[in-house]
Amino acid sequence: MEFNAEEVNLQVHNLPAVIMMECQLPKKIIKDLNTYLDVYKKDKDRKSLSHTLVGQIHQGEQLLMDHNDKLLEDYYKFITEMGVIYLQAFGNTTGHHFNNKVVDIDELWSVHSYEGDYNPIHDHGTKTLTGISTTTWTKVPKQIGKMGEYQQENESLYSLYGASGACDGFLAFTYGRNEIMNTKRLRPPQSASIQPIVGRQLMFPSWMQHMVYPFFGKGERRTVAANLNVWDTEPQEGENNE
Repeated sequence: MEFNAEEVNLQVHNLPAVIMMECQLPKKIIKDLNTYLDVYKKDKDRKSLSHTLVGQIHQGEQLLMDHNDKLLEDYYKFITEMGVIYLQAFGNTTGHHFNNKVVDIDELWSVHSYEGDYNPIHDHGTKTLTGISTTTWTKVPKQIGKMGEYQQENESLYSLYGASGACDGFLAFTYGRNEIMNTKRLRPPQSASIQPIVGRQLMFPSWMQHMVYPFFGKGERRTVAANLNVWDTEPQEGENNE
């Protein structure tokens, strides 16, 4: 039987499960972050977060950063402005718009990982119900991502089999059920493995679970992460920040 495409009005709906945003951190800000951290790592009064973060960082350390430090002014402005853009992107995708909102940093920290260090699956929290998390890399060992990021043409490298090491040191997100037979059951994958690249900045909802795989060999994998609060500038009917 032949049919008229206009008559049947064929449509394919890609239903979003999560909104993630990516941008490139300006080179000056990358330099500012590394300058701040190179000095701060040597400070005997630096503040460790090993007792409050789940990261299994045995060779390196996890440090609370002062987001009000003058050297981090441009970074603060950049990520809070990107937070507002993230809310706009969410609204454009879902139809739920966030009006009269202001974004600020709840907490800012760095993770200095070396061979064998890893971060088990976890999520983040903020002071406000609506919370955004963000992460970027300012140093990445050259052996991480040696096989390239996941693409359809190199899919076999990212199989669960073969011990290729293609995802060593990667950041992995999961946001639903993930089973080996998912695609055969017509269930789109609800996970993503992201290659660390210097200056790559990701924003995602704070509830989104993620983990970091260990890597092997020399070098420091330096991550800067933050949680962002989303506050009302005016009372919003039917919404609650608490």
